[in-house]
Amino acid sequence: MNLFQKNEFKETPFLPVSPEEVPPRPPSFPKKPSPKICGSNYPLSIVFIVVNEFCERFSYYGMKAVLTLYFLYFLHWSEDTSTSVYHAFSSLCYFTPILGAAIADSWLGKFKVLSMVGLSLIALGTGGIKPCVAAFGGDQFEEKHAEERTRYFSVFYLSINAGSLISTFVTPMLRGDVQCFGKDCYALAFGVPGLLMVIALVVFTMGSKIYRKPPPEGNIVTQVVKCIWFAISNRFKNCSADIPKREHWLDWAAEKYPRQLIMDVKALTRVLFLYIPLPMFWALLDQQGSRWTLQATRMNGNLGFFVLQPDQMQVLNPFLVLIFIPLFDLVIYPLVSKCGINFTSLRKMAVGMILACLAFAVAATVEIKINEMAPRQPDSQEIFLQVLNLADNEVKVTVLGDENNSLLAESIKSFQKMPHYSKLHLKTKSQNFHFQLKYHNLSVYTEHSVEEKKWYTLIIREDGKSISSMMVKDEENKTTNGMTAMRFVNTLHEEINISLGTDTSLGVEEDYGVSAYRTVQRGEYPVVPCRTKNEDFSLNLGLLDFGAAYLFVITNSTSQGPQAWKMEYIPANKMSIAWQLPQYALVTAGEVMFSVTGLEFSYSQAPSSMKSVLQAAWLLTVAVGNIIVLIVAQFSSLVQWAEFILFSCLLLVVCLIFSIMGHYYVPIKPEDIQGSTDEQIPQIQGNMIDLETKKTKL
Repeated sequence: MNLFQKNEFKETPFLPVSPEEVPPRPPSFPKKPSPKICGSNYPLSIVFIVVNEFCERFSYYGMKAVLTLYFLYFLHWSEDTSTSVYHAFSSLCYFTPILGAAIADSWLGKFKVLSMVGLSLIALGTGGIKPCVAAFGGDQFEEKHAEERTRYFSVFYLSINAGSLISTFVTPMLRGDVQCFGKDCYALAFGVPGLLMVIALVVFTMGSKIYRKPPPEGNIVTQVVKCIWFAISNRFKNCSADIPKREHWLDWAAEKYPRQLIMDVKALTRVLFLYIPLPMFWALLDQQGSRWTLQATRMNGNLGFFVLQPDQMQVLNPFLVLIFIPLFDLVIYPLVSKCGINFTSLRKMAVGMILACLAFAVAATVEIKINEMAPRQPDSQEIFLQVLNLADNEVKVTVLGDENNSLLAESIKSFQKMPHYSKLHLKTKSQNFHFQLKYHNLSVYTEHSVEEKKWYTLIIREDGKSISSMMVKDEENKTTNGMTAMRFVNTLHEEINISLGTDTSLGVEEDYGVSAYRTVQRGEYPVVPCRTKNEDFSLNLGLLDFGAAYLFVITNSTSQGPQAWKMEYIPANKMSIAWQLPQYALVTAGEVMFSVTGLEFSYSQAPSSMKSVLQAAWLLTVAVGNIIVLIVAQFSSLVQWAEFILFSCLLLVVCLIFSIMGHYYVPIKPEDIQGSTDEQIPQIQGNMIDLETKKTKL
């Protein structure tokens, strides 16, 4: 045997340029067995992680549940602006995980980011928490317990939706049922979720001694970017036909970066390419808190046994998730498997997209029905007019002009409730109308100016032995957004201050003074405190329903004191909010098949050094989806039902593209990533001097 044979040839792997560019991989974290839950293969540490996630999600979704209506009612923004800001905030929350993942994998590690950065800086907390907590839970499992780890992601998603379920139901109640400074208590609705963040921090740190904590593995994000950039630039620098081609374009980084990093980046880019179509799904799913909530404000939340506020309808999503996850895991998926169908992760995600498409088609149908039931709006050069006769006898009203038509065929009786508005045509955008009022044997002529596309009430009142009239502008359309609008006419001879539970009283001037509009929550108002200069009394306003507008005339014609005569001139929302149930059921089933599967898929396909990076990339698709909604809300001129159809069709096209991409994707197992590192990256053949690489050691 040649004693020197082993020195004649030694395979030399490619080394990095300098230790600063690609630091050595730290040793793996200890494989010591972790305490288990009741003798099972589930680590005890995941209990603290799941409870922490429950509290953190309670905080996040509790705040988001009231956010759209906070913009709408408290800040008085428009629906489009409220929707845009809502999705801009959601997008920012899902962009910051990229920063959190970079810090977690390269500097502090997942555990320290969760406790130090994520929960200390609430503004950036979502970015610190989201990419780490799911992957950190997966790290608690040993590789031999892969099946239990898959089930963990379902339990993890259950904890998310349990927190969301409770907070989405409770925080709207804190907002609407509790008064702070005479208004809806947004301070309490935002404060309770903040308290849950403190509890999340305490619970998470309680398990610090039993966590398996993988150490950070260098500046992974920077390494990935540099590796990809070097491979691309090196490939274009060496385009000569004399240089042999390589199996994969990332193999062109072999002169500078180690095999393990190149294999990890290959696995990462394969999954990232698959993520390209995913944002469209999130664009639909996240509209539950914006467009669907706004749709609910135009529906009636009275279910008979319970009254739902518009922002409480979102509670259906987490509630159905808690039902669907065990239903799918224990019943549907096993049944599909017994039928011989290979229901892979990517196929589940594609079916989830189709269900979301159907949900938005149903939402569009509901929107069309709502529009059909809503009062018709006046067109150009039109107004809607009703007459309110507060005189002691009937009055005949005639509009003088070319046609000289009567508003009603019969005279209008005293305090008669008009069945509907009458439509008048204008010759220009604004016009003066002349009216003839016949009262007893008198004919009174009056003139009032009106503008097109408006709603008006002509109020006729006694004026000594004669009558007079005044024209007041009504709510232009049903923009009360689930609230109740009201105004008052005071027939008394002294000013009245009315307390409606707000910070300031509503003042109504004497002698047929007309108040401004005031919006309140739907409900019964049997005792409304009122005050004049000489006495205090109360008014019974009765039930004020969803979306309705009321006119109250305060009179004192009986011995029982001042009374309120009530007229509903914009009817309450007619369509029940229960009609949103099918769209919520469809989109939630799609979410379970898409999101739960995607979480587990992202973890299983990620190299060990890049699990947080891939989790952050998964969350980044959510951010891009919210940006899509923001753009459509700001620049689309479509009516709402057409916008729903647009999103449904776009996702259907994206689903087709994703299915084609998924057909050619071959999922890899964790051992495949590690095992592939033993394979030799193709060696550079030919004249090595011809390669235009700089500062490279072989």
